[in-house]
Amino acid sequence: MLPLSDNDVPRCRWPYVNLALIVASSAVFIYELTLSGRANEALAFDFGLIPDRLVHGGRMYLSSPVPGWATLFTSMFLHGSWGHILSNMIFLWVFGNNVEARFGHFRYLLFYLAAGLAAGLAQVLPDASFPYPIIGASGAIAGVLGAYFLMYPYSRVRVAIFLIIVSVIRIPAVYLLGFWFLLQFLGSLGSILDPSGGGVAYMAHVGGFLFGLIVVTSYKAATRQRVWPGKFIPGCDEPANLKSRARSERR
Repeated sequence: MLPLSDNDVPRCRWPYVNLALIVASSAVFIYELTLSGRANEALAFDFGLIPDRLVHGGRMYLSSPVPGWATLFTSMFLHGSWGHILSNMIFLWVFGNNVEARFGHFRYLLFYLAAGLAAGLAQVLPDASFPYPIIGASGAIAGVLGAYFLMYPYSRVRVAIFLIIVSVIRIPAVYLLGFWFLLQFLGSLGSILDPSGGGVAYMAHVGGFLFGLIVVTSYKAATRQRVWPGKFIPGCDEPANLKSRARSERR
């Protein structure tokens, strides 16, 4: 299933940060395409998240241009294939715009980076000695999906389903994202035995999504909103108006 749009949610604030993240990731990927196979591998080892390097360090990593902790962030902007980056950027475009509208530009940027950090640490925990680089924005995007899950559960998302033929249907976000998280959770159980996860960072997806849930739960508590809205709520409120709208929700 591939999300196409969430037309139920109005966009009344231009998503500068979300667009900048997409452009930055795409620019890095275009740069990767200009490299030879050996140079591309070196780039991944220098800027990708290597659990063994982050936890244990060692002389073998001294030639890297960035410290180990910085790879928690640099790894978010690297991708391994066209399918990898296209799927990530489509998910980020569809769901990130409205999360940014509710958080505001600067807070959304901090949230995205923090979600990527949390996701990276979640991927490192099962096997701190894993010696290969982990790359991709999917952990940070999983945080965006977790936030969207609580902010817009009743938004109907247009989804392309690829079976024998391609069909487009509309699914409430609560079901779409809930099913997505279930798949990641089941995959993470297998990754406990095989930390490589068959090339998919399931633990990062689970960690990022849970981080998004925790942040939005805390955010709604601070602004005195219901954690689970009783009805569909558009995403056009300015931050200053969140408290007044929350009061109207409780009436």
